Amino acid sequence: MPTLLLRLAGPMQSWGTTSRFDERDSQLEPSKSGVLGLVCAALGRDRAEPVDDLAQLKMGVRIDREGLLMRDYQTATGVISAAGKVDMERTVISPRFYLADAVFLVGLEGDDRTLLERIHAALRAPRWPLALGRKSFPPGEPPWLEDAIREQGLRDALLAWPSLAQRPQRHDDGQIRLVLEHASEGAVRLDQPVAPFAERRFGPRYVKVTSEAIHVPV
Repeated sequence: MPTLLLRLAGPMQSWGTTSRFDERDSQLEPSKSGVLGLVCAALGRDRAEPVDDLAQLKMGVRIDREGLLMRDYQTATGVISAAGKVDMERTVISPRFYLADAVFLVGLEGDDRTLLERIHAALRAPRWPLALGRKSFPPGEPPWLEDAIREQGLRDALLAWPSLAQRPQRHDDGQIRLVLEHASEGAVRLDQPVAPFAERRFGPRYVKVTSEAIHVPV
C-alpha cells in the first residue's frame, strides 16, 4: 500500500487536541486533525467540505528532532461568558503552548494512489497558505518532498527515508521515536476528523509509540 511522506519543520509548531476555553495545548508531535487541515489548505478544500477520504488515510510520524515545549501568553477581549454572551468588557489571559525547533517526517498511507498524488502535487503548489497547527506558524521548510510517494507500508516508508534534521536526535540506544496509527491498540488521541472541519467534531483513534532505528545512513 503506498505511502506519502511530508516534512513538517519550523521555528514554532502547535498541535493541540484537547484545548478548551482559554488554554491552548500542544502534543509533542503533529496531530492527525492538524496534518489533514494542512492538506486541505494545500488542496484548497473549504472547511465546510467533507474530509472522509482524507480521514481514511493512516498516519504515522517519525520524530527527527523533538521540539522544546514552550508556553507564552496572549490576551483576548470580547470573550464569551458562562451565559453564552460576548462580553466586550472582559479580558482574559490565554496560555498557549507550542513546540520550538521541531522536525517531523509524516506519512499518510492509503490504497487510493490517485488521492496521494493529488495531495503531493498540492503540497508543491498549495492553493492557500500552509501552517503548522496555527495560522501564525508557517513552515520553515516546504512540506513537499521529491519522490515522496513510496511503494511501501507506513512504517517501512518512515524508517527508510533519510533524516530531515541537520542534528538528528536519537535516544541513548541510537534509536528514534516513531508514532504509528493502529486499528485497536495503543494510546487514544482525540484527533480523528468525523465531520467537516467547520463543525469541529473529532473522534478517537489509537497510536502506538515505539523506538526504532533509521535503516539508512544519515
